Amino acid sequence: MAQVPNSASAAMPAGADGKNYLVPLAILTSLFFMWGFLTVLNDILIPYLKNVFNLNYTQALLIQFCFFTAYGVCSIPAGNIVKKLGYQRGIVVGLTIAAIGCFMFILAANMLAYPVFLGALFVLAAGITLLQVSANPYVALLGPSETAPRRLTLTQAFNSLGAVLGPIVGATLILGAMADASAGADAVKMPYARLGGALLILAVIFMFVKLPKINDGDSSEGSYGDAMKFKHLVLGVIAIFLYVGAEVSIGSLIINFLGESHISGMDEEAAARYVTFYWTGALIGRFVGVALMLVVAGNIMLFVNAIMATILLAVVVLFDGMVAGWAMVGVGLFNSLMFPTIFSLAIAKLGPLASRGSGLLCTAIIGGAFIPLLQGYMADTIGLQISFILPALCYVYIAFYGLRGWQPKGPGLNQ
Repeated sequence: MAQVPNSASAAMPAGADGKNYLVPLAILTSLFFMWGFLTVLNDILIPYLKNVFNLNYTQALLIQFCFFTAYGVCSIPAGNIVKKLGYQRGIVVGLTIAAIGCFMFILAANMLAYPVFLGALFVLAAGITLLQVSANPYVALLGPSETAPRRLTLTQAFNSLGAVLGPIVGATLILGAMADASAGADAVKMPYARLGGALLILAVIFMFVKLPKINDGDSSEGSYGDAMKFKHLVLGVIAIFLYVGAEVSIGSLIINFLGESHISGMDEEAAARYVTFYWTGALIGRFVGVALMLVVAGNIMLFVNAIMATILLAVVVLFDGMVAGWAMVGVGLFNSLMFPTIFSLAIAKLGPLASRGSGLLCTAIIGGAFIPLLQGYMADTIGLQISFILPALCYVYIAFYGLRGWQPKGPGLNQ
């Protein structure tokens, strides 16, 4: 099996100029933490707002649909903003927009209007989209290209740390209020107001902190059409679409799945702990993955992890009780390095088109809108447990990408 180049040296990022970029990398990890925290709170909002507004699965998963649709709508404009303003200013704008989205939750709770919640989620995600388009390629460029998968995996580990803490906070502050029927949607006000304030503080910090200026080449003449001539990028876009869709679907439905009588019959607040376990697996896997990729090629790691996720979802579909519950939680461990590895493999060899490729890859995060909505429809029609066939099929494709689809193919490259 062919492998991507992999260096066993220099885990710390250093550029061609010999500079060590450890400090700016450490500063950037705060962004990965924040958007991990904010994104996983949707897993808590789904059962909470499902109860407040008496929604079915399809209606409740409109939460993820509106959140991740922002990636599809905003990623290419965000790429243009980054090209015009630069990575650092793009980060400041993204943080400000995300903060506005958080503050809109207060309005939505006061109005007790589900559509306003969905609008707030869209605005929040639009800001996060700009952060993704700015930060992911910036981290990839902070050092040699052959170590980019390890750098992205390391920063994504802090994304997972945010995802681990998010359900703990959400379960305590949001789901804990479900016992009080008079609370309505008010339980979301305080958490999102504080998060909005934290995002504004980060925006001020990034406005004044000195970060190295990274030049990914003059792409003024490049277009998204030019980027799509690279086959490994196009296949990577599909892989990101399916990966995010599968990961979001599973995280969104863990609480409801564990509440099924033939699985465990847990109440929402108790089941929320297992969302934390799901994301803890991703956190552990990313730190382990950084070490393993010193000796194992990223594409092979991707292939193995996708196969393991597929096997675990087969257990979810075929078995009852906590065997199925723990199998679902275990998928988080094997999700761990998929996004950063697919991302870095897909933008390899793009040269000055790297930012265009990044925009296309971030657009593909819209998979988090469509795959969960489709699974919600399947859950309403054929049953929640059997609906997990859908994310299993997503991982089959990701295994293919790790096996063959990652190989760079495009203009000027060996075919």
